[in-house]
Amino acid sequence: MARYDYHCPSCNATFEVEHPMSAHPKVSCPSCGHEAERVFDPSGIVFKGSGFYNTDQRGKGSGAPAPSKCENCPHND
Repeated sequence: MARYDYHCPSCNATFEVEHPMSAHPKVSCPSCGHEAERVFDPSGIVFKGSGFYNTDQRGKGSGAPAPSKCENCPHND
């Protein structure tokens, strides 16, 4: 079960409702009974600190194949 925030446009109340992720129920406001709308809430993940992307990279000894060179290409030095 997941918890979702709902907002009532009639009385301006905000409240939580718990239901399965696959369900899309019509939710009534507990204060006035008007149909409420589900509030979009972005994920709570926050990426902080320097070096976040540096830790995702593998080192030279990771076994990754070296880039191949092609013959007669203008970008070869």
